[in-house]
Amino acid sequence: MPIVVDIDVMLARRKMSVGELAERVGITPANLAVLKNGRAKAVRFTTLDALCAVLECQPGDLIRYEPGDGAGAPEG
Repeated sequence: MPIVVDIDVMLARRKMSVGELAERVGITPANLAVLKNGRAKAVRFTTLDALCAVLECQPGDLIRYEPGDGAGAPEG
C-alpha cells in the first residue's frame, strides 16, 4: 500500500511506549498497533488529531504517501 505510517518513528523521538501513547490518545494498544503496523484501512480525524496533540507533531509526520506498484489503487 502506498500509505506509510511512521508512528513508530515519532514514538522513538518522543521516547514514549505504545502503551503510554494509546492511554494518552484514548484508544486500545491493540488498535494503535494495527494503525502503527500499517494494517488499518482508515483512521478517524479525531484519532489523528489526538495523536498529533500527544506527540506534538503534524499529520505528515505520522503518515506519508509513497507511490508503489499500485496495489492500493481503487478498482473500477
